[in-house]
Amino acid sequence: MAMTMTQKILAEHAGLAEVKAGQLIKAKLDMVLGNDITTPVAVKEFRKIGLNKVFDVNKISIVPDHFTPNKDIKSAEQVKFIKEFAREMGIVNYFEIGQMGVEHALLPEKGLVTAGDVVIGADSHTCTYGALGAFSTGIGSTDMAAGMATGEAWFKVPEAIKFVLKGKPAKWVSGKDIILHIIGMIGVDGALYKSMEFTGEGLGHLSMDDRLAMANMAIEAGGKNGIFEVDDKTLEYINEHSTKPYKVYKADPDAEYCEVYEIDLSSVKLTVAFPHLPENARTIDNVGSVKIDQAIIGSCTNGRIEDLRVSAEILKGRKVHKDVRCIIIPATQKIWKQAMNEGLFDIFIDSGAAVSTPTCGPCLGGHMGILAKGERAVATTNRNFVGRMGHPESEVYLASPAVAAASAVMGRIAGPEEL
Repeated sequence: MAMTMTQKILAEHAGLAEVKAGQLIKAKLDMVLGNDITTPVAVKEFRKIGLNKVFDVNKISIVPDHFTPNKDIKSAEQVKFIKEFAREMGIVNYFEIGQMGVEHALLPEKGLVTAGDVVIGADSHTCTYGALGAFSTGIGSTDMAAGMATGEAWFKVPEAIKFVLKGKPAKWVSGKDIILHIIGMIGVDGALYKSMEFTGEGLGHLSMDDRLAMANMAIEAGGKNGIFEVDDKTLEYINEHSTKPYKVYKADPDAEYCEVYEIDLSSVKLTVAFPHLPENARTIDNVGSVKIDQAIIGSCTNGRIEDLRVSAEILKGRKVHKDVRCIIIPATQKIWKQAMNEGLFDIFIDSGAAVSTPTCGPCLGGHMGILAKGERAVATTNRNFVGRMGHPESEVYLASPAVAAASAVMGRIAGPEEL
């Protein structure tokens, strides 16, 4: 039977010759991930099982990143709790302050996930690793506990939607604009429990940072996972970052898709998602005059080195608007150091922006940039739900780093062409 990329990966990890959409399977796991919010619950469930060891100390990653550096006593206690568990179990991949990063930027960077893997994480944006040709998806803390104990998880094999990418994006247009364009087109439930599979010659014009941003937001269309066809750029990234064995899975030519979309990347414009859903997408020429109080550049979606370089290119020689707080958050320690060594911090600080240590921070209303009542932020994050970044009467506008940086200078949502 013909299968998609996702179906082939799941079939092999389930020890089956083939699987079909809707089938329930139990698959072996290559990585189980948790953070400072979700891991404490998983640990408590793990204790209930009564085990004294995890299935594999090398196949579990715990990354305190949401409220770190610890913002209060409760967050400090949570991190202490999971650190003690990691030490007791001998978990190798525990990353805290000084060596940490935002989890979905950190794991690919450290080579802990790769093509052909099956990855579960107690965080909805675990779908990020599909950029590397892996099947990765978010799960709850109870499933994380079971995964840590057994190294397996139950799945319903998803149907798939095929996105054929063609053409070359215009200057400033990034993966963030493309995925906001797609979510605006199909809606936040347009891929509900489906695999979003990306292919086509247009992939050649997308960097790995573009692809990681797009796979990251598959969940914002309701997707079970997002996955990119592996090409030379993928393999170059994998070989640079990882020593793990990997396997490339390609969809069969006659694989069954419930829908197929062709996206001409040359026609995609800078795109902004208005409150309070990622599907409320508007092109930059239809935004109007939206004044902002804050610009956030960072997160597991857009805190990578390319994002910081684009932001620096726009901010260089300019000043952040007097009415705007511009907060820039490199996603990992490695990215932080690279940006510093490239002189990007000088540009950011000279422009009037603030640079943070790696953290999820403001994305989920954690800290490092909470909004007050009536305030508006343009953010390179992935969600703009009611109260997502602070007060329930604040507003979050999702955009690319290019738009966020230009908006910080203009004091309103704007594209780089307006500078």
